[in-house]
Amino acid sequence: MDKKLLVIAAWLGAFSVALGAFGAHILKGYLSPQSLITYETAVRYQFYHVFAIALAGLLYQTYSNKRIRLAGNLFIAGIIFFSGSLYCLSILKSDHFKWIGAITPMGGIFFMAGWVLLALGIRQGKAA
Repeated sequence: MDKKLLVIAAWLGAFSVALGAFGAHILKGYLSPQSLITYETAVRYQFYHVFAIALAGLLYQTYSNKRIRLAGNLFIAGIIFFSGSLYCLSILKSDHFKWIGAITPMGGIFFMAGWVLLALGIRQGKAA
């Protein structure tokens, strides 16, 4: 078990719920429908990957190799880049911040790489 990943997953999970409630109850009246959809996508992907981080943390006990831990770290990076950029895009309405949209695909790549490394880490088994 990787306790650090489990603790991060728990905090990000709590943060996901808070951000979701903030969007549903406060931002709903301020954001355009499209911006609200973008915000909800950020929350949804953040929450999905909270479970991925927790899974990596738990699997590390059985398949303790660097790929499992790296997968968890890539899920964290994916949340920061993917969800973080979508939060910014949905809330910052100025054209000066459109460049942030270029960061979003990097987060998606981190998510995909995390899932691939998780699979390879499980396949590899215990490190020597």
